[in-house]
Amino acid sequence: MNQKISLVMTVFNEADNIERLLESLCQQTRLPDEIVIVDGGSRDATPALIEAFARQSPESGIRLLLRPGYNISQGRNAAIEAATFEIIAATDAGTRLPANWLAALVGPFFDTSMQVEVVAGFFRADPDPHSPFQTAMSATVLPVEADIQPEKFLPSSRSIAFSKKAWLAAGGYPEWLDYCEDLVFDLNLKRQGYTFYWQPTACALFAPRRRLPDFFQQYYRYARGDGKANLFLKRHLLRYATYLVFAPLMLGLARRYRWLWWPFLGAGLAYLKTPYRRLLGHLPEFKALSLPQKALSLLDVPLIRLTGDLAKMAGYPVGIWWRFFHK
Repeated sequence: MNQKISLVMTVFNEADNIERLLESLCQQTRLPDEIVIVDGGSRDATPALIEAFARQSPESGIRLLLRPGYNISQGRNAAIEAATFEIIAATDAGTRLPANWLAALVGPFFDTSMQVEVVAGFFRADPDPHSPFQTAMSATVLPVEADIQPEKFLPSSRSIAFSKKAWLAAGGYPEWLDYCEDLVFDLNLKRQGYTFYWQPTACALFAPRRRLPDFFQQYYRYARGDGKANLFLKRHLLRYATYLVFAPLMLGLARRYRWLWWPFLGAGLAYLKTPYRRLLGHLPEFKALSLPQKALSLLDVPLIRLTGDLAKMAGYPVGIWWRFFHK
C-alpha cells in the first residue's frame, strides 16, 4: 500500500483554535504528506489564519478548499475526494493532537502481518485544569478507555483512519445528516464487513463544553440526528419512560409510603455511578482540583446528566418529525 497519508478535516468559524490544531499537526512524529481542509463558509478569520499558516509552513502541505454552505459530511467527502493518497486520516477542528497521534493511527496499515482498512482511534477531554465544571462534564459524557469494548466501539471522526476503498464502499459520509454523521458512516462501514482495528494510543484531545446552555444545544442536536437517522430508538424510549412514567410514579408512591424514598434515591445514585466512577478513579484533572473545586465538580454531575437527558428528549422527536417528511 502507498506509504503516504492524506489528513482531512472540515472547519467552520474556528479562529479561536485552528492554529493550535495546525501546530500540533506539524509537531507529529509521523507527519501527514498532505492536509486537506474544507471550510464550510466561516464568517470569522479561520480561512485567513489557515492560509497564513500554510504560507509560513509550506512543508505542511496544507490545501484549503472554500465550500460555503457545506455541512460537515459534505465537507469531509469533498476533502477526501480531493485527497491525493489512498490512506485517509481524519480529525476535527477544536482538537489538540499529541505528537504520536498520527503515527499510532496509521501504523496498523503498514504492518504486513495484517490487512487493515479502518483504524479506530480514541478521544478524551482536554479540560481547563482549573475548571470543576469541565472536569465533571468529561466524566459524565465521555467514556474512558476502561469502558470500551473494542469490537463494539464506533469511533468519532476526531480520530479515525480508513482507506479510500472503504470510504467508497460505505457510500461516503451521509450528506443528508448534519449531526451523528460519523456514527452512521461507522455503521455503514460495519455493514460492508469492515473490521475496525482498535488503537487507543491514537488519542485526540478536545475541550468539553464550558456552559450548560452550550451543552444542551450540543446534545439536542445529537438527539435530533439520532431521530433523523432512526438510531437508538429503544434507548430514547427508555429515557422517556423513566422521566415521564417511572420517576413520577415512584415520587407519588414515596409521598404515601415513605420507605420508598430509599430505593428511589438508590436508583438515582446507580444512574450516576458511571460518571462518579470515572471522576474519582480515572481522571487526573479531578485529582488536581482543590477540595472545594472537587465538591463543585461532584455536584455538577447530576446537573449535567439531567440537562443532557432533557436535551435528548427535546431533540429526538424533532429528528423523527424531520424523517417523516424526508423519506
